[in-house]
Amino acid sequence: MTDRKTLLDLRAMAILLVLCASWGLQQVAVKLASVGISPFFQAGIRSLGATLLLLIWVWWRRIPIRQRDGSLGWGVLAGLLFGGEFLLIFWGLEFTNASRAVIFLYLSPFVVAIGAHYFVEGERLRWIQVVGLVAAFAGILLAFGESFTLPSRKMLIGDSMLVVAAILWGSTTVVIKASVLHTLAPSKTLLYQLGVSAILLLTVSWAVGEPGVVKVSPLILGSLLFQTVWVAFVTFLVWFWMVRHYPAGRLSAFTFLTPLFGVLAGHLILDEPLSLLLSVALLFVGAGIYLVNRPERGGVELPVPPVVAEERE
Repeated sequence: MTDRKTLLDLRAMAILLVLCASWGLQQVAVKLASVGISPFFQAGIRSLGATLLLLIWVWWRRIPIRQRDGSLGWGVLAGLLFGGEFLLIFWGLEFTNASRAVIFLYLSPFVVAIGAHYFVEGERLRWIQVVGLVAAFAGILLAFGESFTLPSRKMLIGDSMLVVAAILWGSTTVVIKASVLHTLAPSKTLLYQLGVSAILLLTVSWAVGEPGVVKVSPLILGSLLFQTVWVAFVTFLVWFWMVRHYPAGRLSAFTFLTPLFGVLAGHLILDEPLSLLLSVALLFVGAGIYLVNRPERGGVELPVPPVVAEERE
């Protein structure tokens, strides 16, 4: 039986802070590695390397993954969504700038919250949580909105890709929570996503004629190892354990901290400028996370269409 919790405890919050900081630092690692490794190839190698590590983990822990449990179709779907998300992020950044990309990409928690409300039993969305999500998103706008000018036609293409990437990201979490995948060991769920995404990303890299590795240095290799071992293997495995045990909407609200950690990492490591609005943005994000995770006190829930309500029954 899965030990499902309705609220985030202190342990979960501490873990989420580490995860968000790691994912924020990943943005810097991608930039550092991109000097010598093509983007799609970099993402594909990361997924492939993490897949191999995960297979070793499964063998060492003797976790059963070959049994027929009806998860294959759902697992492939989750893997395609997962791989498609990274494909569109890397591709979209060829057309738009990183600050605009962050704003559109962090529409994802709204997708998770709304999707979980309609398709995951016991994760009804209250209006106060909607206010919290909007407050957290306002923090992202404050931190990155200075580059949010009227777009060119080229930028609109990239922006559209990032919006679709956000939908895919959120949909991946919803698919896991609403399907048989949420009953599996987190390692098997992650194996589906890493394996399928590795095939997808490396195939696209080959199809578009990327050069692959063009330069090797300790910094580039270290950045790739950090992405592969820590981010794609360790943090994703922990994240899917969290998704299995905690409400998806409450977890996703914390991910608004990721780009802010990315800004801090960029300032400390790459000497990128630090906006004065960052402290105000952190207040908005913190307030939003609090509202999303505040214990229920009889708040008004969003309505559920009759058809969905009947299916739940």
